Order: sequence, then structure tokens, then C-alpha cells
Amino acid sequence: MRAPLSWLREHADLPADVDGRALAERLIAAGLEVETVERPGHDIDGPLVVGRVSSYEEETHSNGKTVRWCMVQVGEAEPRGIVCGARNFAVGDLVVVALPGATLPGGFAITARSTYGHVSDGMVCSSRELGVGDDHVGILVLSADAAPGTDAVQLLGLRDEVLDIAVTPDRSYCLSIRGIAREAATAYDVGFRDPADLVPLPVDGAGHPGEIADPGAADRLVLRTVTGLDPEARTPLWLQRRLVLCGMRPVSLAVDVTNYVMLETGQPLHAFDRSRLQGPVVVRRAAPGEVLETLDHVRRTLDPEDVLIADGSGPIGLAGTMGGITTEIDGASTELVVEAAHFDPVAVARSARRHKVSSEASRRFERGVDPELPPAASARVVQLLGEIGGARHAGSVEVAHPRPERRVELDPERPGRTAGLPIGAAEVAHRLEQVGCTVSRTGGCWSVVPPSWRPDLVDPADLDEEVIRLVGYDTIPSVLPQAPAGPGFDERQRLRRRIGLALAHSGHVEAPSYPFMGVGVLDDLMLPADDPRRRAIRLANPLSDEEPLLRTTLLPGLLTALRRNIGRGSTDAALFEVGLVFRPGSDPMPTAPRPPVDRRPTEAEVAALDASLPAQPTRVAVVLAGAAEQRGWWGGGRQALWADAVETARTVARQARVELTVEADSHPPWHPGRCAAVTVDGRVVGHAGELHPRVVTTFGLPARTCAMELDLELLGADSSPVPAPRISTYPVATQDVALVVDATVPAADVESALRAGAGELLESARLFDVYRGEQVGEGSASLAYALRFRAPDRTLTVEEVSAAREAAVAEAARRTGAVQRGA
Repeated sequence: MRAPLSWLREHADLPADVDGRALAERLIAAGLEVETVERPGHDIDGPLVVGRVSSYEEETHSNGKTVRWCMVQVGEAEPRGIVCGARNFAVGDLVVVALPGATLPGGFAITARSTYGHVSDGMVCSSRELGVGDDHVGILVLSADAAPGTDAVQLLGLRDEVLDIAVTPDRSYCLSIRGIAREAATAYDVGFRDPADLVPLPVDGAGHPGEIADPGAADRLVLRTVTGLDPEARTPLWLQRRLVLCGMRPVSLAVDVTNYVMLETGQPLHAFDRSRLQGPVVVRRAAPGEVLETLDHVRRTLDPEDVLIADGSGPIGLAGTMGGITTEIDGASTELVVEAAHFDPVAVARSARRHKVSSEASRRFERGVDPELPPAASARVVQLLGEIGGARHAGSVEVAHPRPERRVELDPERPGRTAGLPIGAAEVAHRLEQVGCTVSRTGGCWSVVPPSWRPDLVDPADLDEEVIRLVGYDTIPSVLPQAPAGPGFDERQRLRRRIGLALAHSGHVEAPSYPFMGVGVLDDLMLPADDPRRRAIRLANPLSDEEPLLRTTLLPGLLTALRRNIGRGSTDAALFEVGLVFRPGSDPMPTAPRPPVDRRPTEAEVAALDASLPAQPTRVAVVLAGAAEQRGWWGGGRQALWADAVETARTVARQARVELTVEADSHPPWHPGRCAAVTVDGRVVGHAGELHPRVVTTFGLPARTCAMELDLELLGADSSPVPAPRISTYPVATQDVALVVDATVPAADVESALRAGAGELLESARLFDVYRGEQVGEGSASLAYALRFRAPDRTLTVEEVSAAREAAVAEAARRTGAVQRGA
């Protein structure tokens, strides 16, 4: 909202020495966000005076252009000769003349120069050249009675200061001169004159009829009919100047007046050409299939939730947003119906977003407009149209529905307790009354009625904020709280830190992402229709329409980050993330309650809030692409394989101190033949392996990209104290064994059998070779293990080692059907 200082002074008795910057500092201290203070017209320099055209001669030159050689009186003994290309003025008209030596807005310097066979001793100015309007075709002709030579800068108020304020949604009343002037008067504790305090116009029912068909769409409608408007009347310069300073373009008298009153009071208004209305004006919802052509000449198909202004012919305006073309006023309109209403802010906001139309009116309605303003604002329009355009008030109609009174109970000591300041009861009452509240000081708890223009004041905390901001945020003492000694990280936090450090030490880079995903990404991952990961929660107000869902898996964010890194040249990447996913159950979740803010929520309310939330397990995921080992003088390097993804799962499991079992599985989005299910004590805790080729292609990733994802909640971390390892000082005995098994037998089952058969003397079993070929037969595989035996108290004999080895082989044969190769 742009607010000229001169306009604010009309309603707030500010001290004469207060400039724009000083006022901005006060408003910022009171909680408003003043972005800039502009000084339009302050770059005007030199003589800029009123002139009277005493005579002119029209001359047509060889280039076909006709100009006027004018004699202009500027308060000197002799008139000045000035060449002018415009022809919209007559002899005797008062104009603005920039004399040689003057500088106009934009740094345009005026000098005496030869042109069209004359020496032009100055320039006759247009509205645009002076920065007071949009008209650059014709000369600005003054209607004021002023003597030639009068200072035009002072006469026209060309120098001003404009405060550009970023109005937050809770301060909708500041989208008006009325609201900002009230804040300025409060900041300086001076008098305030409300522009809405007008002599009320009678509501006699003699005007154009109107009704509200849907009370949920609007609770107040005022229609005022004016007749006898002079179609030749033009918007006065002072009004145009204020519109331009506020960032609006002058159009015509009726439109300019409604815009001016909207800026002044904050109430959006609209004027209809009465001759084009067919029947009563009705506020209603749209019917299916209705179409409205708005003033921007766009035909809009309406939604049944849209709030309309209609007559007998159908829709004539999108309520609170933009009028329709069929009832638009033009240069011949002499009878108008001025409409002012209070529409439902949610309905206006939804319509504006649905039709992608953000107007000055919708910006105000969706943030909240004073419901008491329609009668006063419409009366102000009638007043200005009468003073400027000779219009007469022909009658008014008002339809209103009752609204519940807002009343807030407030402990007068509460604002002081909230701020940590000694704020007395008299100060609290004074500050609340300054913002327009009515305070009933009875008993220990006051009853406060917020003003109609403050829909944001609904709780005691809101009243606290009003008192504190007016007392001054800078008066609140800065006291740092004494931090109590904390218990440190809990086991869950320590596990997350250990996992992150372990993955980072093994060459992975953490890449946290936003917890959102798009609808199409679930198809990109090739998830079946009944996959639980498709049950996702849709956000009511997503940051991006492309990602409206809470993620059910970490893979979309990691795969997107991997694609971005590869696209920027990082072709060898290993990324990981530890974060929450959101997994609602199959049953509908209950609606979350809204606890009050004036007290601590009860245990039942907290439990109801928790029940409305989905399960949020912590997961860890890894994606791998490119080389796992770089090539160099030491060798050719190696590409990341599915086994590397499985190994990251083992890395995580070691930090949780649990034993993983790896089994072949088929689980989207992994490759069916290169996917491993990771289990702990028989329960599946995640999957690892190579991604499906179609998933890789869809995401634009390199071939053979691998991934792993584990559920840390299901992993079941061991939080018991870690016993110190007992290190034997005796030598180790190594035995290799090669076993031929069916190719479908998991290597983990063979290793488990070897460990069980070898007993306590087996220190480790490592698979170091897998062979499939003619020597072992089709459908079989040879698994070669390195077995390390050691005793804690002695050196093992050859007989003990051989016996343990044979026992291990025998147990593997019994469990898996393994046959010792070469036996």
C-alpha cells in the first residue's frame, strides 16, 4: 500500500516537522513494514510556473507536422514564445510552463532552443511530463484560478513523500489511508479524523433494488443510485495526482472516484451503468455452466462456489474481484448504481485464485474489510460525484444480515506478564482504546469488544500484541533464559548420528530434501495400485502444486538430487538421507481438533492431535551411480553394483548392532533379478539393489543405478551397553572351503550353516568367490569361503581346526544340500 504523506496529514494531526522518514520509523516501531519512502517531485528544480496562453499561430511544416507558435504570459513584462505540438488548449487557458533552467522529473533539463523556425523559450507541460498523470498527448490545462507566474510546484502539490508499506495479512485495515493514518495518529498520540465519519445518506428504498440470495456469500449490500452525472466532467488534477502516487492509473471520473474512495477507506466499490441493468441486483452463487465476460475482456466459465453479482440477464460481476463487461460505464453514462458490499473473504480468495485474477478489490476482501464501511464508503462516492460531476443522489437500498458480536475476556495484567514489563491497567486500557476497542473494566477480568475493522483480534494473545507493540517492542528487556543442563542425545538421536557419520566416512554425501512428492512420481517408481506407498496425505496448502503430497518413501527426493548432480557433471555420486516418511493407515484419519491459545492444551486434546497424525517412521536411504572405485595407475576401477547397495545396509546395521539377513526378492522400484530383501529376525526392514531399467530411464539416471532404503523403526537397534571385545593373543588358523549348492540357495543361508557347524572356534566366515560354469553343472553355483579359527586361551592344533572345518561343511550339507567341491 502506497500512502502519500500529504493525504495522511488530512486525517492525522501530525507535527509539522515530521517528514516521511520520521513517520516510517514510528510506523516500523509500531509493527508495520515500511519498505521504502519515495519522494516524487523532489527532483523538480528551477522555475516551473503557471502561464496563460495569450495567442498562438498554427504552422504546418515540410515534414507534415502542425505545431503552434504560442505567446504565453508567465508573470513577466513580455510574453514568452514557446513552440508546442499539442492542440488541446485555447487562448486564455492556464497551463504549466517550464522555463529555461528548469529540470522536470527524470532529469529532463529545459533550455531555450531553436525548433521549427523559432526559438522556443521554455516548454508547456503535459500531465505525464510533470508526473501527475498518464496523459502525454495533450497539454495539462489548469482549472484552478491562479495568476500567471504562480509557482506551479506549490499550486499542484508536485512534491510529496510516499510511504510504500508491505501490509501483512493480519493488518488488512492498513490497505487504506484510513488505516495508516489511524496508525500514524496513534504512533504520535495525536488527533485522528475518520474519513468514514460522514453525514449519513438516507436509505429510503427509492434506489435500484437489490437482495442477497446467499447469506453465506455476503452479509451486507448497499446500492446507491445517482442521476444527472455530467458525462463531460473530468477527474480533477488533485484526485488524479493521488491515484498516481498510490500506483493507480486515472481512467474516468466514476472509476477514479470509486478507486479513490477504496484507497481512502479500504472498502472496494463498483459502479454499474443503470441503463444496462435488467432487474434487481442480486448477490448469489454461480449456476453450473454460467459464463461471465469480465472487464479485461476474458470470458470466464464460472464455478458453483463463485460468488456473483447478477441481475435478470445473468452474472454482471465476479463479487469482490472484477466487474462484468455488460454493465460497464462509459463516456455516455449519466445514471449509476454504486455498489458496496461485505463479501465472505474465503469465497473471494478462492474465486480470485481459481480464475487467476488478483485485483485491488480481491486483495482487500480476502484479508478482511470492515463490515461497517459499505454505507459510509458508498456515501463518500455519492458526495464526490456530486461535487465534481454534478450528480444527484436518487435513493439507496441496503440489505444486511446480523453478525455475532465479538467479545474477548482479558486479564488486565496479562499483557505485562507476556512482555515482562510493568504495564499498568490504565496503560492497557488506553492502548486498546487507541486501536478502537471498547473496554468494559468491571471486576478482575475485562470484557473487550474489538473494532469492526480488526477481524484479527479474536484471542487474548491478540490483545496482548496490540498493547505491547504500542508500548514499544524496543522497551522489552533482553533477558537470555538460563539454559538448563540437558540429558544429552537419546538413543534414537545417537543412532541417527552414528549412521550419518558411518555413511559419510564410507564416501557417501548427505543430501536432505523437502518431505514432499508429486503424484506422478509414484507412477515413475512403477508402484502397483495396491502398494501402501500410494496412500499419501495431500497437503491443503502445498508449497508447490507439483508436489502436493507428503512423501511415503525417501527415494523420490534422492533420485531427483542424483539427477541434478549428474546433470552438473558429478557423474560418480553416492548420496544418502536420514529422514521421516509419512505412512497413513488404511482407515481414514480423524480430523485434528483446534485447541484454544489462551491455555495449555489438555492431555485429551494432545492425544486427539496425535491420533490425527499419520505414522512417521524414520528411514535411511542411499542411491549410487557411476564408479564405486576410481580408475588410476593402480587399476581400472569398478562401477557401483547392487552389492554396494547391500553393503550400505550392512553399514547401517552395524551402527544399530543388529545382524542382517539378505534374501533375493522382487520389490518395485528395484530390478526383479537384482533386488535383495533385508531382514532382521525374520521381519523385512528394507530393500537394496539395482533399480529397474525403466525407473532409471524415467528419472534420467545412468544405467545400473542402485539404491537402498531401510526403516530404522523396524531395524530394532540394540541400545544395551557394548561389551568390550576380547582380543586373543594366539595365532589364527585359516581354512578355505568351496561348496557347490543349488543356484537358488541364498549365500546367507550357507554362511549361517557354516557358523552353526563350526562352533565357537570360528572367528569369521567370508565369501570370497562365486563360480558358475560347466565344472559345477547347470543350475549350480560354487561358493568359496575363507574360514578363520582362533581360540582365546590356546593355539589350535591341526586336528581341532580340521574337525571344526568338517563340522561346518557337514552342517552346510545338512541344511542346504551343499557338496564340498573336489571331494
